Amino acid sequence: MIKSLCVYCGSNYNGDPKLKLAVEQLAKEMSAQQIRLVFGGGSVGVMGLIADAVLAEGGKVTGVIPQFLMDKEVGHKGLTEMIVTENMHQRKQRMADISDGFLILPGGFGTLEEFFEVLTWLQLGLHKKPIGVLNIGGFYNPLFAQMDVMVEQRFLKPINRNLVINEADPKKMIELMNAFEAEPDEVWFRDRNLI
Repeated sequence: MIKSLCVYCGSNYNGDPKLKLAVEQLAKEMSAQQIRLVFGGGSVGVMGLIADAVLAEGGKVTGVIPQFLMDKEVGHKGLTEMIVTENMHQRKQRMADISDGFLILPGGFGTLEEFFEVLTWLQLGLHKKPIGVLNIGGFYNPLFAQMDVMVEQRFLKPINRNLVINEADPKKMIELMNAFEAEPDEVWFRDRNLI
């Protein structure tokens, strides 16, 4: 069962009311199940929204932020716990280490980079934690379409494509993540060609 959930999301917020509602629903669900939020420690954007929403529900929130971002005064001031790292690499490793699963909300380059890193780690068998994409309003439909192209073009095996949970409902997402069992296909170590 997930007790600590790492959420990757944008440091910007586009004002979408559907996104705000989904964040609030997610916060309620996490609080009800006593799931701690682990996130990038920022007070701005979707990061700030999810942290504030979980705190408002009485939940626990751990931020992990590199010192240079704290120096820019973007760190959230009201968290249960703030971990300050030396750099971005340490930040990502620490977030992964203290989390039981990873959830991706809408964001930009940084969000995608974090998503693909933990997904690659799962494919390599470096962890067996669930990875979910909270696909609010179809935001990530083009990304899933690209994954399907990777399968079609034989750069990605279907079993590894299916490692990612694609769901728009926060409550259902937590249920699916709790039921997740990792089965990455590591055959590529022996057989590099998929033809």
